[in-house]
Order: sequence, then C-alpha cells, then structure tokens
Amino acid sequence: MSFKDKSALRTPPLGRRLRLGFVGGGRGGLVGDWHFSGARLSNHWDVVAGALSSRPDNAAASARDWMIAPDRSYTDYRDMARVESARPDGIEAVTICTPNWNHAEIAVTFLKAGIDVILDKPMTTTVADAEMLVKLAQETGLCVVLTYPYTYHAMAQQARALIANGGIGEVRHVHLEYLQEWNMEAQPADTQIWRQDPQKAGRSMIVGDIGTHAYHLLHVMTGQDVESLRADMFVCGGAKPQPDTAHINFRLTNGAPGFLMLTNAAPGQYCGLRIRIWGTKGAVEWDQEKPEYLKFIPFGGEERSFVRGSANGVLPEAERYVHLPRGHGEALTDAWGNLYAEAGIAIACRRSGRSAEDYHLNLTGPEDGLRGMIFIDACADSHAAGGAWTNIKKVGG
Repeated sequence: MSFKDKSALRTPPLGRRLRLGFVGGGRGGLVGDWHFSGARLSNHWDVVAGALSSRPDNAAASARDWMIAPDRSYTDYRDMARVESARPDGIEAVTICTPNWNHAEIAVTFLKAGIDVILDKPMTTTVADAEMLVKLAQETGLCVVLTYPYTYHAMAQQARALIANGGIGEVRHVHLEYLQEWNMEAQPADTQIWRQDPQKAGRSMIVGDIGTHAYHLLHVMTGQDVESLRADMFVCGGAKPQPDTAHINFRLTNGAPGFLMLTNAAPGQYCGLRIRIWGTKGAVEWDQEKPEYLKFIPFGGEERSFVRGSANGVLPEAERYVHLPRGHGEALTDAWGNLYAEAGIAIACRRSGRSAEDYHLNLTGPEDGLRGMIFIDACADSHAAGGAWTNIKKVGG
C-alpha cells in the first residue's frame, strides 16, 4: 500500500481491535491518561484489563473510570500476567506506564507470559537491564515498543523525510532544547519525589525524563546517532539531590557538532522541545509547542512554513499521519494515536504471521530504548568526569 493510504493507519489488520492491558496509569497521574487516549483514538485497541495502581482502592476506582470489568482489575501485575495469559480472551499486549524502576521487572514478567509489551520511556534504569530486555525480545520474538510520541507528529515526520530526501543537504550542525518549569521548588510534589532518587529514576533524572525525548527526536529527524558528548549538569531550581538542568555538547556520526540544553527549572517554560537542524543546502526548525508547523529555509531561497495537512508541499511520509484538514487542530493526543496505531499494526501482524512491511512503520523498538539508556549513561559518565568528552557505545557493537 502507498504512503497516501491514510485509512490503513487506523484500520486494524485482523478486522478487530486487539485486547490491551495496563500496568500503572491509574488516578493521580497524567501519563496513563495519555496512553489510554492514544490507544482509544488509534482504533486498534480495546482496554480490557489492568493493574492500574499498587493501592487497591485506587486500582478499583481507576478500573471503573476506564470501564474495566471488576474481575479483570488486578492489584498485582504478576497475577494479571498469569491469569490473562491463560484466558482465551486474554490481553494480547500490555502497556507499562509505571515509574522507571519497575519497567524491567514488569516487562520481563509479561514477555515470559507471551504478551507483547508497550513500554513508557526511559526503557529501564540501567543499561544492563535494557540489554537484557533487548535479548529477551529477540529470544521470544515478541514486540517491545517504546513510547516516544513526539516523533509521531506529522511535521516531525515531514522534517525526517525532507532531510532523508536531501532537502537540506548534509547535516552540519544542530541545536536542541527541552525546557520546562515544573521542578523549580526544592521539594517536588508527592507524585514526583521518586524522581530525585537515583535508584528509582536512574543515573540522571533530567536526561532520563526529558533528555531521551530530545535525543530520540534528533536520531529520527537526522537519521544519525550521537557519537560522542560532554555533559555538565546543574541544580538551577531549589536545592535537590538530582540536577534539574543539563548542558550537553555532542558530535554526530558524520562529525557534525550539536548542543542540547535540558531543564525543568526555567520559569515560563512549559514543554519547550525545539530543534533546529542546519545543512549544506538549508535548514529546518520545529517546535513541539507549535507542532503543526515546520519551518524550512533553503539556503539562498525563500523561507517556507509547511502546515500540517494534505498537499501544499507535505510529503507522503508525513501525510499518512494527518487525520484532519488544516484549521482543525491536531495535537499530542493525535501523535499518541499514531503511535498506538503503529504498535497495533506491528503486533497484529506478528500475531497473525503477516508482514508489516507494506505499512511503512516507524516503530520505536527495544534497540531504540537501549540507545536511550546508553545516552543517559554517557551523560552521567561525562558529568562525573568533570565534563569530559565521552564516546557513545554502539548498540550491537
């Protein structure tokens, strides 16, 4: 099928929706609502089971919110994996949107039960656990999908296709930033306290929490990886045990330099994920807070602003992610819907023995999750060494 067959993205390959369970995501947090909305919007999933909270009262209330039957609301994810894998109508995949330190153990439990996994980022808290999950996914043949939703915006894919087609020439330098304000106080909200504990959040809260989003966007848009970096980390908000800010210089695999600034302690900044990529023939700029627009500046030519929609310069690789005409706003929920649609297609094809090749999927798999963990570790290593240049370990090498 062609890139322009947009209906294919929202049409379940098996002629029915897949059955999805959730671990985590109950009342009191936003992440579960994002995943749930994306799954519903995609038209590929029915959410039928969940261990939505470690607190039984919250788990039961959350299950009622999502119209999950009481007998399929669990208080322990291990019970959920055991019971659901034995049911003829059991879940076919599970979404894991718990805090970081639980990811590996929960993913292993469901993979060993024969259930495909959709996993919130970062993949784990250690590179060793991420490598273990990559190996287990390979051994079981099951899907492990990492959820980096920003790259599923149509204009993020427009930038990717434009660069891949030579629209800006060879990439020569890059500037990235992801700026927020929620972590200004010394004592975060109760639901965020775990982010200050390296045993629970990993070696760098700021890089693991938002830096991996920026790193993944860079990788997707440029088609390149980071080869080396140097990182300095700071506490710029109230006193806290983990840095809330990072300044990262890096070099891409082609030698091009770049800079990434991360902070969640910048007053007036909300969710400012922004990227500028300069090449030998032009440049692109994209701002996640204005996701329907992509600025394209050909060197010596007229500046253009691509607007999310059909035709008018929007490439087929991006148009397939468009669902509404221009002027009818699409936002992060639509990006989540695109992500869950691609996950649904991949898992349905795997389970039915069909090829997913014709769907032109841009799925983020376990190797991408491992790359994110290696990036976090390299930043932490560099900072610990006083900002020394640190080489990135290649996945598979």
